[in-house]
Formats: sequence, C-alpha cells, structure tokens
Amino acid sequence: METQNVKLSLPRDLVRKARHVATERGVSLSELVGYCLEEVVAPEQSYEQARDRAIARMRQGLPMGLGERPTWTRDELHER
Repeated sequence: METQNVKLSLPRDLVRKARHVATERGVSLSELVGYCLEEVVAPEQSYEQARDRAIARMRQGLPMGLGERPTWTRDELHER
C-alpha cells in the first residue's frame, strides 16, 4: 500500500499517551493512527457498498411471476 505523509497538530498529552499505547502494542505511532482511521472509515465503506447493492436490486426489480412484461395495461386494471 502506498503511504502519504500527513502533518497533524495534536495535544502533547494525547501524543504522549498514544506513543505509550503504540509501544505496548509493538507498533509505530503511524500504524496506531492508521488503525484508528481504518476503524472510522471501514463502516462508512461498508454502508456505501450495501447502499449500492440495494439500489442495483431496486433497479433490477423483483420477479413477479409475469415473465418479461405484464399482459395487461394499467388502464385495463382500473376499468370499471
């Protein structure tokens, strides 16, 4: 995966604590921040994929047992 350098301004105390957590987990601070960002981004991507699948199913329609096209028209159904 290609990486990109990003400059962040964070509170010193937060960075100190984050470095401590990263050290305990045996990862770099960059990896720890990357994992945290993945946790935020992954659900959004899943939602978008599910939405796209649902829209595709709606466009395709559901089988209604009528074959390709109904043999009746709307006006015929509503005749009295």
